[in-house]
Parts: sequence; structure tokens; C-alpha cells
Amino acid sequence: MTVPTGRRERKKAATRQKIADTALRLFLERGYDAVGIRDVAAEADVAVTTLFSHFASKEALVFEQDDTFEQRLTRAVADRAPHEPLIPALRREIEALVRHCTADSAAPVWHLIDETPALRKYEETMRLRHAETLATAIAADPGLSRSVTVSRTIARFVIDAHALAREAADPEAALEEIFRMIEAAWEVTRPSGHG
Repeated sequence: MTVPTGRRERKKAATRQKIADTALRLFLERGYDAVGIRDVAAEADVAVTTLFSHFASKEALVFEQDDTFEQRLTRAVADRAPHEPLIPALRREIEALVRHCTADSAAPVWHLIDETPALRKYEETMRLRHAETLATAIAADPGLSRSVTVSRTIARFVIDAHALAREAADPEAALEEIFRMIEAAWEVTRPSGHG
């Protein structure tokens, strides 16, 4: 997420963060299903319409970093150095995101997600959307010369790498294994004469 520069943008970002923090605290204290949108709005001292101007749904309150995650992945493709290989750039980003998601402070949130069907479903939909956005970024890069199908497949592998590593007993070892396979798949699809 870009750093808000103006006073209005900073205030908006602070309100959004306050709503997300309040929602998460309430969900963890009372359980996701026991807390309504009105409860979150009242506790955050905002109108329900203000809450919905920042978050499209109740589920989105739990995944408030969703847009940032998506942007980081597309920037890993678009902003890498000239001639820098794609897969190591994506791996660095996924490693950073997995470190964030496997921090001790994140454990209660993932437990909440895992035990709440609506949140699991939302996360799956979100992962598919992230994969499509990443695939579009890969396919749009003229230096990569891969088909849409290859771009979509690699993007799905990368997004799934995040989920699989987050759930693994040893996330680093899991990422090592997964990215060896992703690198091999990427290399197999290399058009002759291209990088």
C-alpha cells in the first residue's frame, strides 16, 4: 500500500486501520459469527456506511491486507531489475509474506480463519483472484514470452505456495521444495531463444 501523503488520505487510512483492528479484536474475543457489522461499527465509533466505504464485506475485515498482498505480487513482476529472473523475484515476495503470516501474532487470526467456513471460502476466492492478477502481470511482461496458460499456471503455483508454506510445520523448507518445482515448471515452458 502506498503511504498516504495528504491529511485527508492519512485520516482515511487511519479510519480503515481502526475499523480493521476493532473487527479483528471483536472476532477473536467473541467469535466471527457472534459479531455483526453494526457491532464493529459501534465499537470503532464509525457509521455502518463508513465501514462499508472501506470494506466491501464482513469477511474483508479479516483480510484487510488483501489489496497490499496483491499489489506486492504484481510489483514483484513489474518492478524487478532488467534481466532479473521472474521466479526468484516472486519467491522473495512469497517468503516475506509467509514470514508475516507465520509470525506468532498471526496464529490466532489463522485459527479464526481455519475454523470459520465463511472466511475459508472468502480466502479461497481471494487466492483465485490474486492468481488471476498475477497471471495477467506475468503474461503482460514482454520479456517473459509465456502463453496465458503458462502464466496462469505459474501464478496459481505461486499463490498456492504461500498457502502451503503457511500451513507447513517448516515453512522455509516447504518454500524451498515448492519453488524448486515452480522453477522447473517455468524452465520447461521456456521458448527456445528466450529467458
